[in-house]
Amino acid sequence: MKKKLLTLAIQAAVFSSASAMAQQVEVSATQSSNAAQVEQQQVKEVEKISVTGSRIKRDSFSMSTPMMLMGKEDLVDSGLGELADILVDEIPSISAGSSNTNSQSSVQNTGLSTIDLRDLGTDRTLTLIDGRRAVSNSYSGNYISLATIPAAMVDRVEVITGGASAVYGSDAIAGVVNIITENNKTGFEIDVRGGESTEGGAREFTIDTGYGASFDDDRGYMLAAVTWDRQFGLLAWDRDRSQYESSFDYDAEKMCNANNTIDGDQCMRDITMDDWRERSNDISGGRFEGNKWWYDADNNLKEGFKEERDGYDTFEWDILKIPVDKLASAFKVNYDLTDDLRGTFQIHYAKNKSGRTNPPEGQDYNDDELYIDPITGLSDLKIPGTISINNPFAPAIIADTAGKDITWDRRFDEVGNVITENTRTTIRSAAGLQGTLFDGQWDWEASVGYGKFKQEQRRFNEISITKLALGLDAEYAADGTTIQCADEQARAEGCVPVNIFGINSISPEAADYIRANPYINTDITQLNLQAFMTGDLFEMPAGMVASAFGIEYRRDKQEVDTDVALRGQAITFNDVPPFSGEVKVWEAFGEATLPLLKDAPAAKRLDLDLSLRLADYSQKNIDLMASYRAGLMWEPAEGYAIRANYSRAQRAPSITELVSPPRGDYDSFSDICDGVTATSTGPGHDACRQEPGIANAIALNGVFEDENTGYSPNAGNLDLKEETADTYTLGITAAPSFLENFNIALDYYDITIEDAITSIGNEQILRECYDSSVPFGEGNAFCGDITRDSEGNITQLIQREFNLAEEKARGYDVSMKYKYETAEYGDLSFNLNFTHVIERSVTYEGNDGLETLDYNGELSSGIFTDRATASVTWRYDDLRIRWKTKYKSSVVDDHERVADWEELKAENQAKLDAGTGGVANPETPLYLFYGSYVTHDVSASYNLDLDGGMELKLYGGLRNVFDKESPFVPNTGDSVVTGNGNYEGEFDGGVGRFAYLGAELKF
Repeated sequence: MKKKLLTLAIQAAVFSSASAMAQQVEVSATQSSNAAQVEQQQVKEVEKISVTGSRIKRDSFSMSTPMMLMGKEDLVDSGLGELADILVDEIPSISAGSSNTNSQSSVQNTGLSTIDLRDLGTDRTLTLIDGRRAVSNSYSGNYISLATIPAAMVDRVEVITGGASAVYGSDAIAGVVNIITENNKTGFEIDVRGGESTEGGAREFTIDTGYGASFDDDRGYMLAAVTWDRQFGLLAWDRDRSQYESSFDYDAEKMCNANNTIDGDQCMRDITMDDWRERSNDISGGRFEGNKWWYDADNNLKEGFKEERDGYDTFEWDILKIPVDKLASAFKVNYDLTDDLRGTFQIHYAKNKSGRTNPPEGQDYNDDELYIDPITGLSDLKIPGTISINNPFAPAIIADTAGKDITWDRRFDEVGNVITENTRTTIRSAAGLQGTLFDGQWDWEASVGYGKFKQEQRRFNEISITKLALGLDAEYAADGTTIQCADEQARAEGCVPVNIFGINSISPEAADYIRANPYINTDITQLNLQAFMTGDLFEMPAGMVASAFGIEYRRDKQEVDTDVALRGQAITFNDVPPFSGEVKVWEAFGEATLPLLKDAPAAKRLDLDLSLRLADYSQKNIDLMASYRAGLMWEPAEGYAIRANYSRAQRAPSITELVSPPRGDYDSFSDICDGVTATSTGPGHDACRQEPGIANAIALNGVFEDENTGYSPNAGNLDLKEETADTYTLGITAAPSFLENFNIALDYYDITIEDAITSIGNEQILRECYDSSVPFGEGNAFCGDITRDSEGNITQLIQREFNLAEEKARGYDVSMKYKYETAEYGDLSFNLNFTHVIERSVTYEGNDGLETLDYNGELSSGIFTDRATASVTWRYDDLRIRWKTKYKSSVVDDHERVADWEELKAENQAKLDAGTGGVANPETPLYLFYGSYVTHDVSASYNLDLDGGMELKLYGGLRNVFDKESPFVPNTGDSVVTGNGNYEGEFDGGVGRFAYLGAELKF
């Protein structure tokens, strides 16, 4: 079928169907029996139409597709304020996407609260609200921040794992997270909650309010909810561990773990943590002519600067958890226009503000920044340049000992701390009609949704390099006493001379002149039209064939607007060019549940679920996209079932993946050329020595030491096509009659994504350039994405998007529930959720053929082989007490680092065996192997009935009851994963034991 014909067919269906613009509903397998159909029709005559938006209403033990559900009590008991954090904490198959403990260095994603199923990426987890798509909260991709939904509005969360594109459309490769809002709550409720780490910091305060009521003789129902939440964050100053200036290295000669000190790297066995140093040489008063002259903390000009003794400690500004303020509100109303026609409407409004404070900008005479000519659009690199020895501000003693010009390095305290603020505003709305057709035999729904998101990012106290260069070029005016900018045109445009010699030497006027406060604004809109109708097609011997058919249209638009000054003045800020794009898609879908057998020998029930979705995208490289699914649910006997699914799931590239020019971002990475000398034989060292900057460093210092900027911009690709995934799941569920209230489910999953849209990591790019069969140079495509300065350090490493990989994820989940009831002592409930990863890998085409990267059990990828959450809950009348244990298995820092260690260890042993050297009993590298991590939480609640029909619930708890300390992850150094304040967000991020109390009042 040609795309044009499909488009015309879908458009004709949209405008001719009486059931246009509604959301689809997957048919429950329980609708297969005649008795169920008759009962359903009888209920329709007396009850309101009620479509929850969940598409199916089943639990993990009775449906062909694995699903997990979290109810209201589970959400409250977690002791967390963020919905995304709760899901990550409770469901092992979910990881954090962007959170307050892992987005500290992100340009655009601070303050987001997203989730990631199967560690396949946030873009491959489709997040729905009442079964509807929602406008994205970031130009990075389809990122739905769960912080935009008021807590009082949430009834439950359903997590469907496995490819679900045939039912829900693009992005559902890993699965779907569907947030179901309240639909029957009546009365007013207010919930106040506060908490703080017992070690101090990480304070949180939340107020949730909600009100629901019926009106007009129960024909209408309305619900309003508001959440205000403040998270005060966690700073490096709040933790003693964060005060240590860790810069870890492994000394390959001495085979010992080393850390930087005043006197350079030393074996850690010979020093204490108080000896550790990692300073920056751009100090507040300035450093001149290399290390010859410098100003100390008392503003005294001295000779003989020593970086790790006299430098600037930037780590004291680390943030362990981002402070966030958010307001989320929602309103929904349902109204029965007639006995079989209902109107629905809901609107969400959310505002989120996050920010962080960094140290003032540090800059030297040779630091370059990207400059874009505002007229021609041509790019260049600008440096501030050296200072003339005739500069009026230059002290005579420095000018007399300098050559032609004075080199310098300085931190610009007078301009102020660099502050980043992100303000996000989200509006989501949906309106629809629900009704019946064919004498009540078929249901239909039509809806339209519109969402608008705006992000305003402000960066305060950056520096304009073009203005700084003009301000540093100062001279005496004709009167012989007034100091002015030497450039006449610059003077006419308000140039102020800049004195960088000494602390507080820059005047307020000069600070104002060079200061830049750039912005990046993002506007995203989404229009979504849906329609479905559902009913029974015909009867088979085992029951009725239930079905659903529908159509959908979606238009996503995105525009990123960048401050002209950001590009035209060479600002000390990663460049994000302006760009925009639009994607449109028409879709048609159908689903059916076929009851094959019922009450037959060895088949109490055998159902077949079939789904198909056709999608016509506006992108040039995407032809007709067909997603489909087949699911089998077999109950050989009462209480036992086998479920199997195959699905073809797809994901279309996002707007940013398609059209974004290289845009700035910072990622920590280790340069393969680190440690290169004139004779070193490490991987890639021969090629590294061909870099002019590295050759200069070797000539001057004997060795090249990596001090890369970490600047690694991402770039889109208009030639991208869709990703395609084949997903298999096979599961067994059991609810044996001999053990009442016991359920267990075991599900195996296998996901293979072809043409995966990805960019390979920085270390892989470096290896392909310097250590592959393709020679270093212009003929090696990977080398073209690496830029170095005159000292050899990497200033830019571009990560481009391609359909270049195959990604695999295999493993299994175990879910178990058991409830034990006693007549006298209350009830006990046991829950276990466990995930085991068998494989998580990426294969891409490198210079030397296919390269496979293993991510399983690797902290740098955030993938733990085993994760589990187990809990026991005791209920006695109005008292509820819950104990929860969380487990993460041991991991390595990075598999490549393990391979490097094994190679180094073998080389050392060979030297020992040959008697040519080597170190007996070499130390195993630190921060390479991390043990398992187990924490425990306890929570309790008590319900009270008050006068006047009011209900009061008091609750509280402790997270990490025993204050389990998370592994030490150094700030910087040879480890691939580096921590903020020596903590890592994959563990607890430094929060430690956390206590909280709350009260909920209903009336």
